[in-house]
Amino acid sequence: MNQELMTLDFWQDTVIYEGKTFPVGTLACDALNVPADTITKMNEQCEKINLLLGMLNAGQDTSALFPMAKEAALTMLEILSKTPPFSYMDIPKHRERIERVFTADNALKYVEFAIKAVTNSLPFEEVPKYADAVMLQRYTAVCGHLAYSLEEYQKAMLDFAEQSDGNEADRTAEGFAKMFGTYFPPEFSITEGNAWMSTLNNSVQYISVIRPGEKVAKLVKRMHYVSFVGMFRSDLFEGLCVGHAPKKCKICGKWFLTTNARHTKYCGGYAPGDKLHRTCRQIGNLKGREQRELADDHPIIQIYEKRLNTINRYVKRGTLDADLAEVMKKLAKDKELRAKSDVAYAKGAYEKEMDQAALKKEASAKIYKERDKHE
Repeated sequence: MNQELMTLDFWQDTVIYEGKTFPVGTLACDALNVPADTITKMNEQCEKINLLLGMLNAGQDTSALFPMAKEAALTMLEILSKTPPFSYMDIPKHRERIERVFTADNALKYVEFAIKAVTNSLPFEEVPKYADAVMLQRYTAVCGHLAYSLEEYQKAMLDFAEQSDGNEADRTAEGFAKMFGTYFPPEFSITEGNAWMSTLNNSVQYISVIRPGEKVAKLVKRMHYVSFVGMFRSDLFEGLCVGHAPKKCKICGKWFLTTNARHTKYCGGYAPGDKLHRTCRQIGNLKGREQRELADDHPIIQIYEKRLNTINRYVKRGTLDADLAEVMKKLAKDKELRAKSDVAYAKGAYEKEMDQAALKKEASAKIYKERDKHE
């Protein structure tokens, strides 16, 4: 009954949601970015839908509420269509379903279904005729609790995300496991105070499916949830298991997902207020070039330091002439400085020219040229 609304398929380092494949952790990361004013707008619609939900669950006459509840659900869907990760849903499909199931007749059918289910008087073959009625209750419950669920998720997980953001030393699955163990120690237990950690609100099954864009079936872990807070939390933790984690962009302040151990500082979204419509990564690259060039672990510097060490080692062993070594060092320094100011050279010939044999050959030619001048 409309299970795909809150169902995830996990396989290796990916997650499938509503027929779309993402790096696992994407949904959880995007959920951290939903602005407070958007949650407030959602909540305005939630309050209207909750009136219907309360009466529906109480088995009361809800016919007078349907015009308002249906409009609220469609308005909510419009907000979601512009808000990742909800915008990844099949919006036209959900719009068609809301238009179809939000009727007073389906409300009456749901009350009938609920009574029969509770009293064990519902024959299995009758279940399909209540499909739309159950779908009405499902949409009402999800939409009615959505703002609260999202707010609870952010409240619980933003602090944890800040911890993962600061985990610069080791942004790997092992590094995040260590951080997780510190944040949630072994003696941690699920209590009323941290009910958001509960795993009772989901079910797991393993199923063979053909993933979007593929031809061969894969065995995936399919998880069904009753709330978005559970779904996002699960996606976040599954991401940590494979080394995926949220990172806060130093330019725009939004969260983005890192999927490797590289210390990425900037997201790929457009930088706010930039007239040239550059991405945060482009702006960051320009701003951070000087700092990166000064960093000891920068590839350009590492190549230079490695060559310098080799030259000194050869001189110490007596296998390289000291005068030739000094010329090689001077050439290496010049090339390092050029690489720092010339991106094309840094990405192109720099490393090749810094090879020991190539540098020695160039230095020897330079010495011979200087000698010819003086003779």
